[in-house]
This record gives sequence, structure tokens and C-alpha cells, in this order.
Amino acid sequence: MRALFIGGTGTISSAIVRRLSNDSSWEVWLINRGSRKETVPGNVHQIICDINDEEAVLKAVGGMTFDCVGEFIGFTVDQVERDFRLFKDKTKQYIYISSASAYNKPAASHVITEGTTLANPYWGYSRNKISCEEYLMARYREDSFPVTIVRPSHTYDERSIPLGVHGKKGSWQVIKRMMEGRPVIIHGDGESLWHLTFNEDFAVGYTALMGNRHAIGEAFQITGDEVLTWNQIYQTIAGALGVELNAYHVSSEFLAGCGDKYGYDFEGSLTGDKAVSVTFDNSKLKRIAPDMKTTIPFSRGVRRALEYILDHEECRVEDPEFDKWCDTVIEKLESAKASI
Repeated sequence: MRALFIGGTGTISSAIVRRLSNDSSWEVWLINRGSRKETVPGNVHQIICDINDEEAVLKAVGGMTFDCVGEFIGFTVDQVERDFRLFKDKTKQYIYISSASAYNKPAASHVITEGTTLANPYWGYSRNKISCEEYLMARYREDSFPVTIVRPSHTYDERSIPLGVHGKKGSWQVIKRMMEGRPVIIHGDGESLWHLTFNEDFAVGYTALMGNRHAIGEAFQITGDEVLTWNQIYQTIAGALGVELNAYHVSSEFLAGCGDKYGYDFEGSLTGDKAVSVTFDNSKLKRIAPDMKTTIPFSRGVRRALEYILDHEECRVEDPEFDKWCDTVIEKLESAKASI
């Protein structure tokens, strides 16, 4: 069988590509701009092309057809409209990566299934994903376009540590603050529940959907089984670093309103996502992918990530702006406490 992935070198897709490169039943093609070429397995075919240049894409794929086309970098409706034009007659299945952040906020129930309604008034990113899903399912109903929707939650790999509050340059500045014994901001009281999924585990669920006729016209959430509080997540990171966690809890409401005053707006990522306690019922996926389970718990995954980050300078990007923001927020809140 032949698969084409739009992207293929990101956090989620790279593990899927590696897994399929070891499966002789799949021939894997990537179409992207050639970034991180060194990470692509040698037996994977790579088309260096701008996916937005539809004429160039059609020329590059020629007369090829695919058993599966996977879209990993489609964030807006115009991008999935483009995919429909390009691949409506070229693939037996189109898998779209949406997001579990699309589920209704505030949640009617902390137990999330694929039947949970989609609505997120707090995050434009999530609303765009919902619009993409709606467009694609309309194409499935009206044009028989063979769509499968996948909703990941918080998937990570060895290149970054999953956090609730961090700056625009990733997780390193928070890790650095931990190592220096400085206070680290955790949203809320840190007791809300969260799922973390290492990308290699995610790949098991995703690849089980590929070429599976029972997945056509359906949506599936893919997350690990492990449920942790944010306090446990941060404590696990500190434990892996061999340091004491200096936690500083700040209400999610305050952080969500930081945009105007302090330059960082966490309304979408917190109020619209991480501040809400969730547990995912993955029974629908497991009927198709019985091997899908957490084989890399966070206690192991974070150690793999820290080992990689500490060994790769490009993953340790300083973020002095975010560092200053943390100190400013903590100073303001401490001053307000002292004046009461």
C-alpha cells in the first residue's frame, strides 16, 4: 500500500513515518519543504515541494494514487479545500489531524468521547479545526470523499517537554528555571487532570486506522491511557532533573487575562484547553487498534526527552522575554498579597 503524508517530520508525524518505514506492507511518501531531511528514514520517498503550489504538487505526484493521504499541517479551511482539490480522485482515504481542544468548553462532562460536542469560544486555533472537520465531513457526505478525523490531545516527543505554561520558544526556559531552583508557574492549583501521549504510542493508534474501511467517515481521538495532574507532571519533570520543584500556582483566570497587561495571553491554551480536567474514553479506537496503549509512561518519556534536549544545543533556546514575564507576574502577585 502507498501512503502520502503532508508534512511528515513533525512531533506527531515523525513517529508514524518511522513506524511505517519498518513495515514492508507500506510505501511511504512525504511532501514538504525539506526541513529536517536528516530525520527521514532512507527508504522513505520525499517530494520537496510547497503544498500550496497545486500545479507543482500535481506534477510531482504524476499519475500516482494512494491508499492513504495524511494531513498533519492543515489548520484552516482553505488548506483542506486545497487538499480536496488535489486528492479527491487520488486517494482511498484522507486522514485529517484535528485536535482534542475542539471539544466543548466548558466541558459538560470530564469524560470525553468522540460524541462530545465541538465548541471552543476561547481559542481560534480550535475553532479553525472545527471548521476544517465540518468542511471535510460535508465532502464525505456529499462527494464520498473518504475522510477520517483524528483528534490528538497533548502529544510530545524527545525534542520538547510538555508544559502548561511556557513562552513562545518552547519548554527550555522553564526547565532552566527548575534547574536553577527558581519559581515555576503552574496554572490553577495544579490538580486538574491531563493526558500526555508519547508520539511512538500515538503512532500505534494512527497506523491502525490507515487503510481501514471501518475508519472512513468516522472521528477518533488518540491519547494515551495515563492520566496525571499538572502537579504530578511538573513533579515528574523535577524528579527526572534531580531537583526540588519550586512551584508557584497562579489562577488560570489571571493567566488568561495577561495579554493586555503583561504581553502573554493564555486564554486559548488554558481556558480553552489545559485548565479543564479531562479523561478520554478511547474505547472506539481500541476496537480497531487493540494494541493501542501507553507503553511509554511520562516518567520514562520525560527522561528520554531531557536526555535528548541536554545533548542537543538546538533544543535549548533561551527565552529571556518569557523569563522576565515569569518574574514580573510573581513579583506583582507577591506584592498584592503583601498589601492585603
